[in-house]
This record gives sequence, C-alpha cells and structure tokens, in this order.
Amino acid sequence: MRTGSEPATARSALRARFWLSLWGLVWAIFGTAAFALTGRPGWAAACAVLWLVATVDLAVVLRRLRQGPHYQPGRSIPPYRPPTA
Repeated sequence: MRTGSEPATARSALRARFWLSLWGLVWAIFGTAAFALTGRPGWAAACAVLWLVATVDLAVVLRRLRQGPHYQPGRSIPPYRPPTA
C-alpha cells in the first residue's frame, strides 16, 4: 500500500542480485567439485545445497528481470491513506 513516504524512483537491485547469485553459483559448483574430489562428502553435500539455493535464486531473479517494469502510480495520483485499526 502506498503511504506517500516511499521514494518516487525506487527500483529493485535485481541486476546486483543476479551477479551475486551467479558468483555464488560458480563458487558452489567449484566447492562441490573440489570437496568431492578430495573425499569430503559432507562438505560436498553442503556446497551442493548451496548450489541448489543459488540456482533457484538465479531463476527467480531472471524471471523477475524478464517481467520488466510494472505500473507504478505517478505523482498526480495521491497516496492511499493507511488503514486505521
């Protein structure tokens, strides 16, 4: 709900999140391979879980980036009054 206190040009940092997720994905793949090759199955499994989390996060970020900008009310539309409880 708009209260009028949010910035007029607020944008999500999806591109930064994309690059951070990609960086985490690369390191998780590297960690999984390195720990698997050195015979550390516990650490390899932990890195594999991080690999899964980074992949899901990357998919969510890409989906939101492809959706494009959504409608935001302009300056001519007054903010909504907060609900009174």
